[in-house]
Amino acid sequence: MTGSQDPPQEYLIFRLAEVSYAITVASVVEIFRAVRVVPFPKAPPIVEGVINVRGALVPVLDIRRRFNHPPKPVSLSDHFVVARTSRRLVALRVDRAMGVETFEPAAIETPESLASGIGQVTGVVRLKDGVLLLHDLEGFLTEAESKSLAEAECAEVAA
Repeated sequence: MTGSQDPPQEYLIFRLAEVSYAITVASVVEIFRAVRVVPFPKAPPIVEGVINVRGALVPVLDIRRRFNHPPKPVSLSDHFVVARTSRRLVALRVDRAMGVETFEPAAIETPESLASGIGQVTGVVRLKDGVLLLHDLEGFLTEAESKSLAEAECAEVAA
């Protein structure tokens, strides 16, 4: 490999409503079985609620809503993927965390190769049994949602 080539990248693969998604392993803090999600007043609708992760309240993002999957109540078989964005810790409630795969940059296509206008997806990997959508954790929340969440977090701290 020459110095000008990008190195392979590791991704955590997870399933959501029979669709495979992935986020970079570098952003993953931990994975655990589902726990009770507590409603979070004043949070934007994209936030399902909060969970307690080692004493920190972590917002649970409703990725089912974002990716147009039908709502589903929390199940004991669900997993939470706690990940770090540049702004905060977040939790993603997924149907199942599947494992880690490494992909060469050449294997990653632009989202437009599958369909135009796919938001929050940075790339697509074609697999022998379908496609894998690489999730853009940094861009998941809109600017307005991020601001609304920050205001709800400040109001919670002040209360």
